[in-house]
This record gives sequence, C-alpha cells and structure tokens, in this order.
Amino acid sequence: ANNDVRINCLDENGMTPLMHAAYKGKADMCRLLLQHGADVNCNQHEYGYTALMFAGLSGKTDITSMMLDAGAERDIVNSVGRTAAQMAAFVGQHDCVTVINNFFSLKRLEYYTRPQGLEREPKLPPNLARPLYKIIMTTNLNPVKIVLLVKENPVLVDVAALEKCYQVMDLLCKQCVTQQDMNEVLAMKMHYISCVLRKCVSFLQKRDDTLEALVKNLLKGRDSDGFPQYQEKFIRECIRKFPYCEATLLQELVRSIAPVEIGNDPTAFSVLSQALMGQMALVDADYCNTCGEKGADKRCSLCKAALYCSLACQKLHWFTHKKMCYSLQEQDADLEEDTPRLKPLKAIKLISLLIHLNPQTVQTSTFKEETCQLHTIRNL
Repeated sequence: ANNDVRINCLDENGMTPLMHAAYKGKADMCRLLLQHGADVNCNQHEYGYTALMFAGLSGKTDITSMMLDAGAERDIVNSVGRTAAQMAAFVGQHDCVTVINNFFSLKRLEYYTRPQGLEREPKLPPNLARPLYKIIMTTNLNPVKIVLLVKENPVLVDVAALEKCYQVMDLLCKQCVTQQDMNEVLAMKMHYISCVLRKCVSFLQKRDDTLEALVKNLLKGRDSDGFPQYQEKFIRECIRKFPYCEATLLQELVRSIAPVEIGNDPTAFSVLSQALMGQMALVDADYCNTCGEKGADKRCSLCKAALYCSLACQKLHWFTHKKMCYSLQEQDADLEEDTPRLKPLKAIKLISLLIHLNPQTVQTSTFKEETCQLHTIRNL
C-alpha cells in the first residue's frame, strides 16, 4: 500500500518478488503483487528467466494461468534459448506445459461480444462469453467432458445459443490459421470444440433437451470389449472435417490415425490429445472412464478395474460398463489366484534391477538378508 515501495525491486540475481512468489508456489502472494502492478514480463534475471518460467518450474497450474491472464509473454526465451513451456517440460511439469500451450486470452473472445463495423448485434451475446471461455480453456478434450460443460450452463443448452458459439469458434479457427504467427494447434482445438457444439445442436433439435442421449452415444461400448466405437468415429470425423487441408498438423494426425483399425491403439482421442495438449504418453496418471478427467481416484466396487472422478460419472457409465463388469471380475479373480506365484518373481526382477543400477547396494546386510528370503521363496 506504500507508494515508496518498489514492487519490481531486484535481488542480487535479478529476481523480482513476483518471480520468487511464482517459483515458491505462493498463489496469494502472486495475486497481491499483480494487483499492485508487478511487471509480469520483467526480464532482468541474470539468466533471462521470467515469472512465467518460474511458475512453470514450480508445477503450479493455477499460478501459471495467473501469469498468462496478467499478460505474460509465452515466446520469451532465457539464456539457453528455452521458452517457459520448454522449461516446464524439461523438469517434467507437463500440466503446466499444457496450460501454457493452450492459453487463450478472454479479451480475444470478448471482442465478438461487441458489434463490429455495421453490425447491429454482436456475434456472441455477452452472457455466453464466460461459459464458452471455460470450454475453450479446458485441457480435457474428451467429447463427453465438453458436453458435460455445456450441460452445466443452462444458457448454453439452447440451439440458438450454441449456433452462435460454434460460429464464433469457426471464426477463431480461421483467425488462428490466417494470422501472421499461425497457430495450427489452437486452430485445430477451436475446430474440434466447434464440432462438439454442432453435435449438441443436432441432438437438441431431436428433442434431446438434456443431451443425455448424446452422452450415452459417446459412452456406449462395443459388446465384445466395451470399446466406444461411436466416440472414436466421431473424433475421426472431426479431424477429417478440418477445413485447412494444407496444415501440417492435420497431415500428421491423419498419418497417425488412418492406418489404425477402430478398436486398436492408438485411439483418435489419444493422438489428438497428445498433439493439442502436449501431454507425454508415458505420464503415469489415472483417467476417468466417463469424462477422461485426470486423477480419477474412485473405482467400480465390483470389478475394481473402471476408474471414475466422481459418483456422477460412475452412474453415467454404468449402463455400458455393466456389460463388461462381470467378465472383468472373472479376470481379476484369475489374477488373484496367480498372485502368490507372480509376486516373488517380480520382486527378484526388481532386486536385479537395483543391483544393476547401484552395485553398492549388495554390500548392505539388510539387502543380503532379503535376497536370501527371496531365493527361498523362489525355490519353494
């Protein structure tokens, strides 16, 4: 509150208070500093680091979003030529990479909420801007998730409203391709969301006022293995309809998906997600079987195989999961019978790996004791 305090003062390394707060994951402090005019793009650090880079290194997606909302430049590079997204990826903070790569300014959307030129009405009613922006900023591209985001906003569950929304999405897609610094990734994302909104419109016109039928179609699994064929075909169709055939990203997606038979890996959703979100394929995470939300921590109480992020998602998925649940229970029972035989073998392989990585480990008495026990189990 004191005007004599220099909000952008530097320490001996050229770090501002905002950089320190971002690196240490202090969201409240970052918010306070930004409210008092902290320079989010200050580049006086001895190695050229910015507040956005430190936010990415911290792994805090909320702080990363805060920096971007405050106008942080994504293309600034540090002394070794790395951007904020590249620095976050280097230390394994893939969620922050996703946030940085998919950031879209609310101001660009709000531009369409005001009449332009000779227009009497804006292309997008102001009350639709925030709900649509939430959909644009989602990092979960599962079509079920996007439909659920539409359902949770009553103003969107309307044919006229959704038509205006997807028309604006098409304009943004074109803008991303034709602008000087072309962004094919963002263009594809805008196009994909537009396709999902169009599908919502077609179901609303069929008197599916709650979009329940659309959700069920997207979740319905194949009788043989539960694979969601309708969802796979829909995503492939969305990619095929991308209007800019010369785009490099489109060609890469087609090359990755076209040779794969429906039902095999990689799925169209996994290829599209990796291309647009920049998520690493080997990142260990549990995803909801219904909406694809990351960090699902609830399991089907019967088969223990299906994962969900909420009870609501579990209820939505039950109509199709119940067909496979019994067979999954039988598979689980078979695995439990084999467990006593498999566990010691896995443990011995792990010990062998540890020896390979660190030969000094074998010198410890505890290790020798445990190895003897494992050999005894194996002999039995």
